[in-house]
Amino acid sequence: MKHVQLRFYAELNDFLAPGKRQAAFSHSFKGRVSIKDMIESLGVPHTEVDLILVNGQSVGFSYLVQDADHVSVYPVFEALDITPLVRVRPRVLREPRFVLDTHLGKLSTYLRMLGFDTLYRNDFLDEELAQIASQEGRILLTRDRGLLKRGIVTHGYCVREKNPRQQLIEVLRRFDLSQAVVPYRRCIRCNGLLEPVAKQTVIDRLPPKTESYYDEFHICQECKQVYWKGSHYQRMEQFIAGALQEAETA
Repeated sequence: MKHVQLRFYAELNDFLAPGKRQAAFSHSFKGRVSIKDMIESLGVPHTEVDLILVNGQSVGFSYLVQDADHVSVYPVFEALDITPLVRVRPRVLREPRFVLDTHLGKLSTYLRMLGFDTLYRNDFLDEELAQIASQEGRILLTRDRGLLKRGIVTHGYCVREKNPRQQLIEVLRRFDLSQAVVPYRRCIRCNGLLEPVAKQTVIDRLPPKTESYYDEFHICQECKQVYWKGSHYQRMEQFIAGALQEAETA
C-alpha cells in the first residue's frame, strides 16, 4: 500500500468529507493512479481545479502519483497570475455561454434576463449536457458533481447555493460577470435574441391596456414572444441592481 499527503485549499474543501477539510491528510492507494483520478475519487470534480503542486512542483492531470508525494490542490485563480506554472484548467472561454442541468431552471431564467446565452431544458439527460458543453464550448452549471467528472467536460462549475437568487450571485462572482451584463437582450423563455418590433406589427397580440399605454416592443427572433416594459419592469430593474450590487460585494 502506498500513501500520499494531500491538502485542498479554499472552496475545494466544500467537496471533501468533514474530516479532510482545511487540513493535510494521508491517503492510501494501490497501483498506478493519475492525480486527476485520485482528486476525483475524493469528490472534487476536475473542472474545479486550477493548479496542482506535487512536492512543490506544478504538474498536470496525467501525473502518476508516487509513494510519499505531498500534493497541494488549488481552485480557480481569478486575480493571481499563475502563467509560469502548469495550469490544469483550460483557459477561460472568450464568451461566457452556459448550459444548465434540469435542477437549475430558475437560474437559467435569471441568466437570460441578464443577457447571457443560456441553454436549458427540463428533460436534458446527463450525457446530452456533457456533449453540449463539450461540442459548443459552454460552461456546464450543475449541482451534480458526478456530472462534472465526465472527461469530455472541460468547463464547468458545481453550484453550491440552493436559492436561485443566491445561485445567480454565486455565478456572477465565480465567473466575474458583472461587467458583461446586458439585460433584456434575450428571451427568458427560449434564449433567443430580442429585436425591436413596430407596435403595428404585433398589435393584434396585445392586451387592450397594453395597446393603450405602451409603444415600445421587442420580439424574440426564435419563439416570437413579445416583450414590453410593463408593470413588472421596475421589479426586474430592482432585482438586477440588487443582485449586481451583492455580487460585487466581497
